[in-house]
Amino acid sequence: MARPSDTTRKKTKPAVEVAAAEPAAPRKPPSLATYEGAVEFLLSRANVERTNPAKIDPRVWRLDRMRALMDALGNPQRDVKCVHVAGSKGKGSTCEMVASCLTACGYATGLYTSPHLVDVRERIRVGRDVISKDAFAEQIRKVAAALAPVEKKLGEVTFFEFITAMAFLHFANEAVDVAVIEVGLGGRLDSTNIIEPEVCAITSIQLEHTQILGDTVEKIAREKAGIMKPGVTCVTVPQKPSVIEVFREVASATGAELRVLGEQGGGVEFSHRFEASPDVGHHIKVNLSTAKSNFEHLVVPLRGEHQAYNCGLAMAILDKLKDRGFEIREREVAKGLANTPNYGRLEQVCASPRIIVDGAHNPESVHGLMRAIGAHLKYDSMVVIFGCAADKDVPGMLAKLALGADKIIFTKATGHARGVEPRELQRRFGEVSHKMTQIAPSVKDAINMASRAVHRDDLVCVTGSFYLAGEAKKLLSALKKT
Repeated sequence: MARPSDTTRKKTKPAVEVAAAEPAAPRKPPSLATYEGAVEFLLSRANVERTNPAKIDPRVWRLDRMRALMDALGNPQRDVKCVHVAGSKGKGSTCEMVASCLTACGYATGLYTSPHLVDVRERIRVGRDVISKDAFAEQIRKVAAALAPVEKKLGEVTFFEFITAMAFLHFANEAVDVAVIEVGLGGRLDSTNIIEPEVCAITSIQLEHTQILGDTVEKIAREKAGIMKPGVTCVTVPQKPSVIEVFREVASATGAELRVLGEQGGGVEFSHRFEASPDVGHHIKVNLSTAKSNFEHLVVPLRGEHQAYNCGLAMAILDKLKDRGFEIREREVAKGLANTPNYGRLEQVCASPRIIVDGAHNPESVHGLMRAIGAHLKYDSMVVIFGCAADKDVPGMLAKLALGADKIIFTKATGHARGVEPRELQRRFGEVSHKMTQIAPSVKDAINMASRAVHRDDLVCVTGSFYLAGEAKKLLSALKKT
C-alpha cells in the first residue's frame, strides 16, 4: 500500500526534546552511610558488563573469589531455593514469566536479573517490588564489610559479584520461598553459579560474547551448560543438533537429567499457535503436557513468536518444581502469565511520538522483534535507533534490521566501552542495505533526531542492547516528570 505524501500526513505534536544533563559537580569520596554514597561505592567496582572484552583480564573469570565472598557472608544462598536460567536470548523473559507465575501461586518469589534499564535496584525484586533504597544500601554495607580479606587474597570483587552477593543476602533476609536467578554471562564461571538449584534451564543458544565464550555455538553451549548440577533436571528448548549433543555430553558427565521441549519420547509435549481474537488481538497460545502437568491454551504474555518457546520453557520449569514439592495450579499460572511485566521487551515508553524500547541484542532477537512489530503494532513508517556491543554478531543484526526498519539512526549508549561506534555501524549497514541512515553521538541526540522526523502514525523503536533501551527509557521517564 502506498504511503501518503508528506503533505497529507499529519505531524505529531512538537518533537520530544530531551535536554542535555547538567555537568556533574565534583563529588567527595562516597560514604557508605547514605544511600547515594553506597550506590556510588557499588558502581565504582570494575564492571565487566560495560568493558571492552579485549581489555578484560582473563583472571576475572573465576568462582573461587565468589565462593570466598559468600563464605565471608555466611553463605546466604544456601538458605534460598532457586531456579537457575542461562542462555543467549530469552533468559530474562523466561525468568520474568516463571517469577510472575510463582508469585500468582502464592509464593514469596525473589527475582535477580541483569542488566537493569533505569535503576540498578531493578535487578533485585521480590514479587513486583524492587528492593527498597534502605535495604539496598544495607546490603551494600554488609558486602563491603566482608571485602578486605577476600580481595587481599583473590583480587578485587567485581560489580557483578558484589551485586549478586547482595541479591542472595536480600532474598535470605526476606525469607523468600524461591528465587529465580538469571545468569549474567556464560554459565560455568558466572558469579551466580554457586547455587544448588531446584531446577535449571537453558534458553536458545546463539553466537554472543564470542571473545569470552568461544567463536562457535558449540563452545558457547558448553559454557552455558556449566550450570548443570548432579541430580538436578535441566530443561531446554529445541536447539541445533550439535548444541543438544553438547548438552547431552555435559549432562551425562555431570549426572544431570536433560529434558528438551517437544522432543519425541522426551516426556515434555509442547505446541504453540498464532491466533487473533477481538478481546486479546494477535497473540500466541502454548500447550505443554507432562506426566504431572497439563498446561493448555495459555496466552503468551510477551509479544513475538520467539516468546512461545520462552513461555514453554517457563512452563517446563514450573512442572519440575512440582516434583520438588511446589503447588502449581494452571489457573494461577494463567493469571501469573497475564501479569508478566514487559520491561524492555516491546515496551512503549512514550505516546507522542510513539516510542518503544526493546533489548534485542542478536540477529535472531532482532529478527523476532521486526516480525513482532509487524504482527502486533500498526504504524506507517518506522525509525529505528540502533546501537550494539562489538562482541555481538553485528553483520547478522544489521541484516535483520534492514528487513523491517524504514530509516535507521545509529548511536551508542553512554559509557558503554563495548559499543560499536555509530559511524562504523553506518558503514557496515551500507554493505547490506541502501536504506536511509543517520548517526547521532548520543542516545539523547538520536531521540531528538527521530522525534523531529516522525509523523503521528509513525513509530520509533530503540533497540540493539538493554543499555541503549534503558538509557532511552531513563531519558524519557525524566522528561515526563518535568
